[in-house]
Amino acid sequence: MSAAAPITQDVLTIPRKLPEGPVNLVGLTREQLKDALLAAGTPEKQVKMRSNQVWQWLYQKGVRSFDDMTNLAKDYRAMLAEHFVIELPEVVSRHVSEDGTRKYLVRIAGGHEVEVVYIPEEGRGTLCVSSQVGCTLTCSFCHTGTQKLVRNLTAGEIVGQVMLARDDLGEWPKPGRHPKDETRLLSNIVLMGMGEPLYNFENVRDAMKIAMDPEGISLSRRRITLSTSGVVPEIARTAEEIGCLLAVSFHATTNKVRDKLVPINKRWNIEELLDALKAYPKLSNSERITFEYVMLKDVNDSDEDARRLIKLIRGIPAKINLIPFNEWPGAPYQRSDWKRIKAFADIIYKAGYASPIRTPRGEDIMAACGQLKSATERARKSKKQIEAEAGLSSA
Repeated sequence: MSAAAPITQDVLTIPRKLPEGPVNLVGLTREQLKDALLAAGTPEKQVKMRSNQVWQWLYQKGVRSFDDMTNLAKDYRAMLAEHFVIELPEVVSRHVSEDGTRKYLVRIAGGHEVEVVYIPEEGRGTLCVSSQVGCTLTCSFCHTGTQKLVRNLTAGEIVGQVMLARDDLGEWPKPGRHPKDETRLLSNIVLMGMGEPLYNFENVRDAMKIAMDPEGISLSRRRITLSTSGVVPEIARTAEEIGCLLAVSFHATTNKVRDKLVPINKRWNIEELLDALKAYPKLSNSERITFEYVMLKDVNDSDEDARRLIKLIRGIPAKINLIPFNEWPGAPYQRSDWKRIKAFADIIYKAGYASPIRTPRGEDIMAACGQLKSATERARKSKKQIEAEAGLSSA
C-alpha cells in the first residue's frame, strides 16, 4: 500500500443521515451541530448559543427529549423535533458478572450488534467500547477476531455506548446539580472492545472529542486509552488529533511469533511499530505507553521472551500489562501457569518496568479481554479450523 492510500476507510460506515428523515444529533461534532442547526433554520446570530445549549442538554445532562430542553423556546423545540432525533444504540441484553462487571449487547443501525463492557473498580469505573462490528485482524488468540468485519461504527454509535452505560449506571447529574458534584462511576474509557480503532480513525476521534468536551461528558484525555494492534501510519495522528493514552497489543517478542498471533505484524513489523511508538509520548505528552501482553502457555511466556521484551522497549516510557489468556470455546491456546506468569512479571519488574498482572474480569459472562463477540453473528468454527487459521496445525 502506498503512503497516500487511505488507512481507515476500508469498510463502509453507515452515514449519520439516512436518505430521508431526521438527523441524529448524537455523534455530531460541535461544528457539525452548528451546521445542522443552521440548515434547519436557526438564525446565524443565534447558532453558537443554540448549539451550546443543545450540546449541554445532550452530553452534560443526558436529556433524551427536546421537550425537556427548558431553556429553549417552545417553537424552537418544535423545530428541533421536526428535523432531528436523539438516538442511542439499543440495549438488547445486559448481563452482570459475579464480580460486578456488566456486559451489554447493543444493536446499531442495520440490525448489527456489538458488545460493551463496564468494569467497576474501587474509586473508578472503566467502560470498554467497541469501534467496529467484528474485526479484520484475525488475531489468533482473540474470540472477536473469529467474527468477520461487517462495518465501522459511526461517531454516534461509539459515543452512544458511553451514554447508554451512563444511563444504566444512573450517573447523569440530578436536576439542579452540577456534574462535578456527582460521583464518577464511569471515569475511564478504553477503546479495547470489538474492532481496531485505528481502522475507523475519524469516527473514533470525533466520538472521543465529544467525550472529552468540558461542557459535556468531560472526561480528561488521560482517562481515555486507545488500544491498537499496530496500525503504524495512524499512531502519530492519534497523538496529534486525539491526544489520549495509547496501548499496544504487542503479545510477542519476535516477528515470527507475532506474525501468527497478530497478523497485522506482516504489514508493519515489530521494528516499524517500535519506531512509531518512540515518538508517541513526545507528540501527545502522555506519560507511558502500555504494552499489552497476553500470556499464552509455551508460546510467548519464557524467560527469554521477557528479556527480549525488555530490550525491545528500551527508550520508550512504558508499562507492561500482563494478561492471563481468557479462554473461549475452541480457543487454540491455553493460559500460562500462574507460576510462569509471576516469573515473567518478576523479570520485567526487576528491569525497572511496572508489570501488573491483569485480574480477569467477567469471565463467567464472556466479558473478559479477547472474549467479546456479538451473539447473533458468532462464526461457528471448529477448533481445527481456528488452529489452521492461526498457523498452528501440524499439517
